[in-house]
Amino acid sequence: MTAQHFCLNTWYVAATPDEITDKPLARTICNIRLVFYRDQDNQAVALEDFCPHRGAPLSLGTVEDGRLVCGYHGLKMGSKGKTESMPNQRVEKFPCITAYAVEERHGFIWIWPGDQSQVDRNLIPDLLWANSNDWAYGGGLYHIHCDYRLMIDNLMDLTHETYVHASSIGQKEIDEAPVSTKIDGEQVVTSRYMDGVYAPPFWKMALRANDLADDVLVDRWQICRFNLPSQILIEVGVAHQGHGGYDAPSDVKANSIVVDFITPETDDSILYFWGMARQFKADDQALTDQIRDGQGKIFAEDLEMLEQQQRNLTLYPDKQILKLDIDSGGVMSRKLITRAIKKEQLASS
Repeated sequence: MTAQHFCLNTWYVAATPDEITDKPLARTICNIRLVFYRDQDNQAVALEDFCPHRGAPLSLGTVEDGRLVCGYHGLKMGSKGKTESMPNQRVEKFPCITAYAVEERHGFIWIWPGDQSQVDRNLIPDLLWANSNDWAYGGGLYHIHCDYRLMIDNLMDLTHETYVHASSIGQKEIDEAPVSTKIDGEQVVTSRYMDGVYAPPFWKMALRANDLADDVLVDRWQICRFNLPSQILIEVGVAHQGHGGYDAPSDVKANSIVVDFITPETDDSILYFWGMARQFKADDQALTDQIRDGQGKIFAEDLEMLEQQQRNLTLYPDKQILKLDIDSGGVMSRKLITRAIKKEQLASS
């Protein structure tokens, strides 16, 4: 029996709405090969990417009048996984393929890859920033060849910013500031506060964009929040020193939420939906584009490091990796994941 590395009875971000257009979209999630398309009501649909006739990938076909047409022999598939028709064939006894629950919400397409009888749409997280005119959001998608837990480790320990992101968000004070990690219910929270520092290049830009001086001392914060199955939201920002830091009024700070939806593709690859939600100058589309481009470059630096890390771990499977105090956020997050997987397996046995 293959070890299960991720939760299945839960919601993952599968795509952004603009990815599902007039053509089928092939995507693998939790080792399940899927095809996404839109039905006649323009609703997103997810099915096994497997034609019941000869096993061809349905994603190689087309969408006609909201129905998925196999590109091999013209079989038409309904949104519930039932074959509706095929040229010159009777299809009543064709086996069904699995249809997966999907939900379009908060600007993302979510999927439940596990037991379809257990689907609970109330478990999709509430993202206030995604539905408020006070916030702006820009993001993207990276395909990364690494275990999804390595990305969680990376995001729950921002010490690496000093080295990996030295030209943008890194600064030596990150190393020097103490880190606090705790479990709050089903959430792991890692926080770091840096008082009386100069802002690094990215935050200098953000201060200027918010009509604030960028050459004065600031108080800086990083609060990483991990939620099952693999979602991390990081509250980040700077405020002019002496105004309360994280709690400072909006006219003396620039603050954002780094959005990280990590969707396992296979055991050693992920779909990484990244972005930044911003609570200043929310109507400035040019600024949103600028920040998105800057964040994309920052996350690309993580991509290279994580893929090389995965290669090393694969080459040296017997070597042990250390667990230091700065790693506690990732360690605690992994414990929550392991506990959730065991609970899921016990419930299905």
